[in-house]
Amino acid sequence: MASMKLGSKSEMFYLYGQSWLCSTGLPSDVIIEIGDTSFHLHKFPLISRSKVLESMMKEISSEHEKSVLELHDLPGGAKAFLLVAKFCYGVKMELTAPNVVGLRCAAEHLQMTENYGEGNLITQTEHFLNHVFSYWTDTLEALKTCEEVLPFAEELHITSRSIHSLVLKVADQSLVSFPVSTSQSVTQSPDDAEVWNGISLTPKTSGEDWWFEDVSSLSLPLYKRFMQGASARQMKPKRIAESLVYYAKKHIPLLRSQASSQNGNSSSFKSTISTPSEADQRNLIEEIVELLPNEKGIAPTKFLLGCLRTAMALYASSSCCANLEKRIGAQLDEADLEDLLIPNIGYSMETLHDIDCVQRMLDYFMIVEHDVIDSTSNDIEEEGRIVGCSQPESPMAKVANLIDSYLAEVAPDVNVKLPKFQSLAAVLPDYARTLDDGIYRAIDIYLKSHQWLTDSEKEQICRLINCQKLSLEASTHAAQNERLPLRVVVQVLFFEQLKLRTSVAGWFFASDSVENTQNLSANLGLIRNDGNTPPNPVLALDNMKERVAELEKECLSMKQDLEKMMKSKGSWNMLLKKLGCKLVPKPSSNPKVSKPCRKSKISPASTTPMEEKAMEVN
Repeated sequence: MASMKLGSKSEMFYLYGQSWLCSTGLPSDVIIEIGDTSFHLHKFPLISRSKVLESMMKEISSEHEKSVLELHDLPGGAKAFLLVAKFCYGVKMELTAPNVVGLRCAAEHLQMTENYGEGNLITQTEHFLNHVFSYWTDTLEALKTCEEVLPFAEELHITSRSIHSLVLKVADQSLVSFPVSTSQSVTQSPDDAEVWNGISLTPKTSGEDWWFEDVSSLSLPLYKRFMQGASARQMKPKRIAESLVYYAKKHIPLLRSQASSQNGNSSSFKSTISTPSEADQRNLIEEIVELLPNEKGIAPTKFLLGCLRTAMALYASSSCCANLEKRIGAQLDEADLEDLLIPNIGYSMETLHDIDCVQRMLDYFMIVEHDVIDSTSNDIEEEGRIVGCSQPESPMAKVANLIDSYLAEVAPDVNVKLPKFQSLAAVLPDYARTLDDGIYRAIDIYLKSHQWLTDSEKEQICRLINCQKLSLEASTHAAQNERLPLRVVVQVLFFEQLKLRTSVAGWFFASDSVENTQNLSANLGLIRNDGNTPPNPVLALDNMKERVAELEKECLSMKQDLEKMMKSKGSWNMLLKKLGCKLVPKPSSNPKVSKPCRKSKISPASTTPMEEKAMEVN
């Protein structure tokens, strides 16, 4: 830390109780009272350096043996005045970064100008301040002390100069230097007051985040002004956001506790500051959110969700929560399920989790995503509908999987009403989901926990499921699910049979292609004269035939299951007749009655009537 020593006399001040005495051998003729501390001094050394003290001495009546002056409003208080007194008596004193600001303000208040002696205290402290601003650590220390004399420091522009110096050093690391020695002796003469030793001019910085810890020690008002200055200097928004994240995690214990509880470890921040009150934390998080740059993805989604949880717990302003919800919604595809499970701490607390909050974030995501689609290509959405789903790694598909998982988590809550559940699930378009297994699982859990739903309500919620986009495993489960409406089970079985027929038809077409390829290869083999025999595709054809046989068995098994269900539920006959579907009875033991379907090739056109019946089912 840089320092400068003034004066040449040895120490002559000593403390006796709450009073400072001067051992000059002469009785004191003036008492200066500052707070609970009194200074027993002499008039002449004081009035020779200060215009204010001179004026006060003249106003005091000389009838009393000792004059008493009160300086309770002196910047820096008794600590600063002790240095002033030492300077007036010519006693050795040391200027340092922590005491120079208070002393500079005190000197200005007492009007210790050059008119009252060359090299007076205003000049000395101002000269030292300019040296302090050359070093990162000293400037930081001086800035912290500005809060003790904030009105006076503002008038002298010490606060703004300190912040400006720090911002310049952060923007250009080549300007950063650190003093490594405090041993410096400087006399009161202004000619040799610029002698400095033990100063390292080599920047001791590494990486772009080297200053995060240092500026995080500032109070919120000073830190806010520093960040505003950094933003005005066109600092990268990413670095500003990272510093804000660091500051928030260090000074908001509730945010740290939530992050550590989710990660299962303790916080890495070792802060010696006292725990702030909830009001201070609420004010802090509101200021941090306001300072965050507006660019999308500038702050981690996990951090934003943690801030939202904390803001809700601290009952922060609605504008703060709305700001966080919009930021999270814009990058909802980067969120994790555990972070999205925000507990409901509202006044109603109808549900365990705040579903309305997730609804608002999802709505905002859809607005942002729609704008992105419009700005890039008008055909993306139509292409997704034609294909039937979005790309697995697209933001839309990620959010669809996230919301389906969220619905499955909140579905067991018996207080979740059907309109709220259905509203959240219906926000995403059909093409957003690659498979509908997730939404089917969530609906199944909901039906299990809400067994009092009517048949019409069950059919209403099941309309969210696209039975054509269920996997084989999900379709098998749905076909045996007694909680589903009968109409949905029929749709599942119907589309599985449709998929099976299409698959079988595809295998037959592939078989024809292989046979044609085999014939062509044989003809080519006759033409060649090099003696090399092309590979024989007979083995591949046999594998295809075996696969077709397996598909036929699956088809037969599905028909048998459907027939059993028809016998147990008479209403199936009526429903299937309305659909125009005809069940094939269980094959008898006579092989002449049931023939393998591989002998009759199925063309893709044969599935058209089935599709028309599917439309009727829907």
